[in-house]
Amino acid sequence: MTTPRPTRTDAHFQSEEDNCAAWLYLPDGAGPEHQVPIVVMAHGFTGVKEQRLDAFADRFVTAGYACLVFDYRHFGGSEGMPRELVNIKRQLQDWRNAVTFARSVPEADVDRVILWGTSFAGGHVLVTAAHDPGIAAVISQCPFTDGQAAGMAMPRLTAFKLMGKAFQDVLAARLGRVPVRIDAMGRPGGLAVMTSPDALPGFEALLAASGLDQANIAVPARVMFEVATYMPGKSAKKIACPALFAVCDRDSVAPAKTTIRHLSKAPRGTLKRYDVGHFDIYVGEGFERVVSDQVAFLAANVPPVFQ
Repeated sequence: MTTPRPTRTDAHFQSEEDNCAAWLYLPDGAGPEHQVPIVVMAHGFTGVKEQRLDAFADRFVTAGYACLVFDYRHFGGSEGMPRELVNIKRQLQDWRNAVTFARSVPEADVDRVILWGTSFAGGHVLVTAAHDPGIAAVISQCPFTDGQAAGMAMPRLTAFKLMGKAFQDVLAARLGRVPVRIDAMGRPGGLAVMTSPDALPGFEALLAASGLDQANIAVPARVMFEVATYMPGKSAKKIACPALFAVCDRDSVAPAKTTIRHLSKAPRGTLKRYDVGHFDIYVGEGFERVVSDQVAFLAANVPPVFQ
């Protein structure tokens, strides 16, 4: 007999001037009189909730946790123009507003809010938790922690061309013109933010596993200025709650050596390493291993008992 898939409802919450689209999952038995921990979840660079976040949420809900899975403004079902704009300040605002909304869910325990982020969001949850002492636990998966290290891993000519596109896009924005866009994923030697040999195949495998027929995302190029200076790993030392860090040893996007150096400074951090690439953690054996470790971490640190 197969285990029935947890049910979910559509939700929305206000984030500054726009609405963010979300899924709200509740485990059996949860209610205002039986409150449970809630896991707030979002995806990485250009990712949306349909790209396998439901697979993680299903496991957490089956284990007794509520989940709030949301799309950033400018992406997926959320509002925001221009579309596909990656703006770090706005995404961090979205995280704060998602946490506020999660604390308003009647079935959720306001004292047991957990942050879960992957890739670019793996960095966002470090910053968010460092500034919110009420967070109960953090799970940061294959996290982006250091813009300088990510830039050094990029081919020099590609980086130079991308920055040129970024200048053009900033100028276009100031003149009120349509964005100058760059591909998020590309093949080695191409002009895209991620061009490692596993980037485009990994992204396509993620889409296939999600049952999505979706083209490669092209984002306004101005994001390159933000990515180069974003250092969320420095926030790890300020996180007071238990934190689980899932690091891919063969990560071509967020170099593992630098990531581990940052995360080792978290006072209550637990590091789990996996001999896989950045995109392998979402599907197959990589997914099974990491989600099992995450459920065990939650059970040990924020047990899903009714309050």
